[in-house]
Amino acid sequence: MRDLPINLLRTFLMVAYTLNLTEASKRLHKAPSTISMQLSRLEELVSNPLMERGQHGVRLTPAGIQLTTHAQQLLNLHDQIVGSFQNMGINGAVRLGSHDQYASRTLSPLLQEFVLSYPEVELEVFCDHSPVTLLKRLEKGLLDIALVEMMADSDGGIRLRRDALVWIGSRDHNLVGQRPLPLAVFDEGCNHRHHAIHLLDEADIAYRVAFTSQSRAGVLAAVRAGIGIGIIPLHTLEDDLVILHKGLPPLPETEVALFTAKNINEATKRLEGIVLDSPLFNPIKGI
Repeated sequence: MRDLPINLLRTFLMVAYTLNLTEASKRLHKAPSTISMQLSRLEELVSNPLMERGQHGVRLTPAGIQLTTHAQQLLNLHDQIVGSFQNMGINGAVRLGSHDQYASRTLSPLLQEFVLSYPEVELEVFCDHSPVTLLKRLEKGLLDIALVEMMADSDGGIRLRRDALVWIGSRDHNLVGQRPLPLAVFDEGCNHRHHAIHLLDEADIAYRVAFTSQSRAGVLAAVRAGIGIGIIPLHTLEDDLVILHKGLPPLPETEVALFTAKNINEATKRLEGIVLDSPLFNPIKGI
């Protein structure tokens, strides 16, 4: 029986996650040729093709799909073991605030990495769609660190990523022509909702709030059901939803900003470092 090197499994999982060799190479900071060689080596070790490479990316084979689950379980256990010995002196609590858009998607692999690497740390995550609420909790000492969605070119925080807001709808329901236009949005206090309503008013487009939720899952469920159209950051778009352009005003850009409280403990510093070093975010130069 041949052993499967951890570094090969990490490479495989990133390609399985992105389904794109170029994107995986950027996130892993490795040349595409190195990625290809590692995948080929892993396929030799398991004696099965794991991916089919094509013009538009890669597709997992049945063996690749099976390996994805096993590899993730193995890496989780590996990282937990290593973390328990390397970071035994790091403990305490870390209170993280985030918009649900990021806690449920972009942050998920980072939080998993943190929990496995620092098993003695107590991580608490608070989600809210209002940047004002997150910043107030940080100021009051109720949060140690916060990932806040700000409007582009506003002040404060370390800017990590710029993105465009987009109107989205279901592939099965065409609601753009309805008047009043039905909206599926976050509750009051969300920048998405505020700017969408302001722009619709300016464009003299009648609308109604058909569905409100405090969670991304709730908003997207309403969009999929044809209850209303939604507004999300472009990079969080899911495959079964479509971007709506015709007949709607263009939405502004946003930026993800990292805010950290004063006098944070070592555990919070480690989480801050993981977020800042992550290839999932692209630092905005000059801000």
